[in-house]
This record gives sequence, structure tokens and C-alpha cells, in this order.
Amino acid sequence: MHEMSIALNIIDIVLEAAKQEHAERINSIEMEIGALAGVIPEALSFCFTEAQKNTPAAQAQINFKFTPAEAFCPACEHRFPAYERAVLCPKCGDMVVQLSGGTALKVKKINID
Repeated sequence: MHEMSIALNIIDIVLEAAKQEHAERINSIEMEIGALAGVIPEALSFCFTEAQKNTPAAQAQINFKFTPAEAFCPACEHRFPAYERAVLCPKCGDMVVQLSGGTALKVKKINID
């Protein structure tokens, strides 16, 4: 489960940010997760709960903001949000093979004291 290594990386990022700001506690973390990032949010949340124990982030809430990829259908030139890699165009029904974006996995905001 690679979500544990991601959770540990999140902890490292927020602890470094807190250290730079001379903060003692992390209250909340906002993450951006793209639809095509290959992360299972429930697994990441579980792993984060384990990773945050006995750290200044022990009480921090983690919130996820999900972002879609953009799909483009070359058959009818329709653009639409895609939440998975294999999508059918909602306008013409063709299989869409052109996707962009939706791969982000990053810490967007940290609330610290």
C-alpha cells in the first residue's frame, strides 16, 4: 500500500513547514488529489491517522479536495471532466483517449499554531 509512504511524506512536509514558522501544532491540512493520481482516499486517510500519531500533527484533520482530469473527445471535439482513465464521451459515446490534468497530489494548505 503506497498510501503509507504518501502519508509519511505529508507528515514530513507539514512538520517542516511548522518548524520554519516556529509552530508547535498542526491543526489541519488540505490536500489536492487528482482523479488520476492513483491514490485511494480512504486508504490515505487511514494511513495518515497512523502516521500522525506522536507528532505535532497528532490532532490535525486532513481534508481532501478532488480534481478531475479533462477529457477531450476527438470525434466530436467535446471537452468534459473525467474521473477515471477509461471514459466514454457523454456527447457521442466514443471512447476518449485524450486526457489532461487530474494527476496532482499535493499539500495545498496547512493551518498551524
